[in-house]
Amino acid sequence: MNKGVKLISGNANQKLAEEISQKMKVPLSDVTINSFADGETFVKINENIRGYDVFVIQPTCRPVNSNLVELLVILDALKRASAQRVTVVMPYYGYARQDRKDQARVPITARLMANVIETAGADRVLAMDLHADQIQGFFNKPLDHLYAAPVFIEYLKKTYEDMIVVAPDVGAIKMARSFAKKLGVDLAVVDKRRLNSVDAEVMNVLGDVKGRLAVIVDDMVATAGSLVGAAKAVHEKGAKEVVAAITHPVLVGPAFERIQNSCISKVIVSNSIQVPEEGLLEKIKVLSVGGLLAAGIQRIHDNESISSLFKWDAVHI
Repeated sequence: MNKGVKLISGNANQKLAEEISQKMKVPLSDVTINSFADGETFVKINENIRGYDVFVIQPTCRPVNSNLVELLVILDALKRASAQRVTVVMPYYGYARQDRKDQARVPITARLMANVIETAGADRVLAMDLHADQIQGFFNKPLDHLYAAPVFIEYLKKTYEDMIVVAPDVGAIKMARSFAKKLGVDLAVVDKRRLNSVDAEVMNVLGDVKGRLAVIVDDMVATAGSLVGAAKAVHEKGAKEVVAAITHPVLVGPAFERIQNSCISKVIVSNSIQVPEEGLLEKIKVLSVGGLLAAGIQRIHDNESISSLFKWDAVHI
């Protein structure tokens, strides 16, 4: 029998960890995380966690490798300090796009990340909107998968009318279809041909977007090339306005400039990754998933169903 819940935050997204702490009314544990002069990570748990149910909040976002190593060192410290169970809370799973061999002599890095996280001491994982469903099978330990959709759908219903949900590519159809069903609206798909690993050429729009508000739905936005291309395509087909609802704001390279100069009126993202202050454009709206993650953590601790969170009225978020 465990002694209760302990929350540990790494440096990747402390604001989100603090919000989860407030929602659960559980203080963040006292942890020292420093770097030596040569860049090595040092972690010390400054309170007793023996016998506790510990949750480590650490998305592996930029800087990906530093945040990953920090997570691994935290896990090792917790296991050596005799935590009863350690759950890694990963609102964003780095390396998720390297989920299969799409060419010769390349690794499946998403699987490798699962291996090292388990080896370091994770007993289970709580993730959100994984880029590829098969990542759930990369872990030998239990993985609970949350969806940010309830947070986005609540906001969209309150804010917009006459919507049509748009999948920016074939890979986003499953997520977009779920949004369309919950919103009670039609679905459109942008058919595109990818030119390289970064940019894509939009080919066609399948569905009638004319005169409607197009909501482009996807799990992440990186350079925003595909997003802006999809937005341009639906706008040229007559959409009266284009907004985007995207869980993970990776936002690298030319992303902010592309969004600012695009026909997109609003990009709605979650705080799974902390958007830098200088990147908070007028066009970017950040929704919090802190309540959803807090509810997931509480259900894991209480041995209750995670899927009950997605009956839409199960938790106030």
